[in-house]
Amino acid sequence: MFTAATFLAAATAVGAFGWSGEVFLLPLACLFPALWAFAPTRLVAGLVSMAYFMAASRGLPVGVSIFYASDIGVGLGLWIAASLMFVLVHTVLWSPKPGWHRPLRYLAAWALMSVPPFGVVGWASPITAAGVLFPGWGWAGLVATAAGLSAMTTRAWPLAGVAMGVAFAHSGFTWTNPEPPEGWVGIDTTFDYQVAGNHADYAQHMATIALVRRAVETGASTVVLPESALGIWTPTTERLWTRNLADLDAIVAGGAVVVNESGYDNVMIELTGEGARVLYRERMPVPISMWRPWASGGASAQFFRDPTGRFAGTSIAPLICYEQLIVWPILQSMLFGPDVIVATGNGWWTGDTNVVPIQRASAKAWAVLFNLPLVIAFNT
Repeated sequence: MFTAATFLAAATAVGAFGWSGEVFLLPLACLFPALWAFAPTRLVAGLVSMAYFMAASRGLPVGVSIFYASDIGVGLGLWIAASLMFVLVHTVLWSPKPGWHRPLRYLAAWALMSVPPFGVVGWASPITAAGVLFPGWGWAGLVATAAGLSAMTTRAWPLAGVAMGVAFAHSGFTWTNPEPPEGWVGIDTTFDYQVAGNHADYAQHMATIALVRRAVETGASTVVLPESALGIWTPTTERLWTRNLADLDAIVAGGAVVVNESGYDNVMIELTGEGARVLYRERMPVPISMWRPWASGGASAQFFRDPTGRFAGTSIAPLICYEQLIVWPILQSMLFGPDVIVATGNGWWTGDTNVVPIQRASAKAWAVLFNLPLVIAFNT
């Protein structure tokens, strides 16, 4: 009989390796439901949930300390606090009794951690592995993965594990990394926002414009820039960009901040030499550091508003930074049949952690699941 320490060690390993930032390791997360379901007591089930979640999100303490320029204690506190919803949901829904209700309880836990309010911190969901297990299957692949995860909580878990292992092996032979559409390019940058005061200054704008011009010269017609690339959006910023794009036959999307009466919106802007418009407002900004509903001055959360946008005449599923780590934004977008997934982020605060690789891996997995082109642009 396995001891509690064995369960905790296994959950930690599954969280750490499954969420390492390597897309092909995501299926390891599918072992979590079995570890949770077969924990010997409710307390152990809660500790298993915490071990898995904290191992998966282990980059958070360092990232928080960099973001707030504070000691690691602040990051550790937020790391523990962020895990509490995941632990609470899985601890309450755990049952010592085997039978049909176990898979239903796991599905309930998965569903609760996929949508607000619990889904606001619904990182490390094993369902993200659907794209690796069933590439191109779309919604059918999502259902198959959900069924496999539920089966992992029953006595048939060895068979479910073998079935998902076979699916994974087949995927390994057929896997193709998602690519941007022809003529589209995502530009990665390395601007230091700590030096730049967290917003793009004139020098950064001109450096970014130079990157866009270089991409167009090499054949790009549609350019995607990272989150925050355009800084605080003002009429002056718009004039600077439109003047510099006037002689280019290209369309640009870039991240910006639009100030409003209660704080700001984190947005994607579409730009040409003729003008600009907001094409998307982030549905779920990062809690605490950006989204602070208890105080003014933070980023607005749109939650379920505008799951797709029109960019370069194409329907896109936009995912800004944090939205790549949680479940409902991408699934809501997929309900509207977009043609391209556009994933942007600003990871200057993540340091040497694996947060950005995890975001990239998640975006790839979702793109492959729904067989869609993917454009990624990050500032790191």
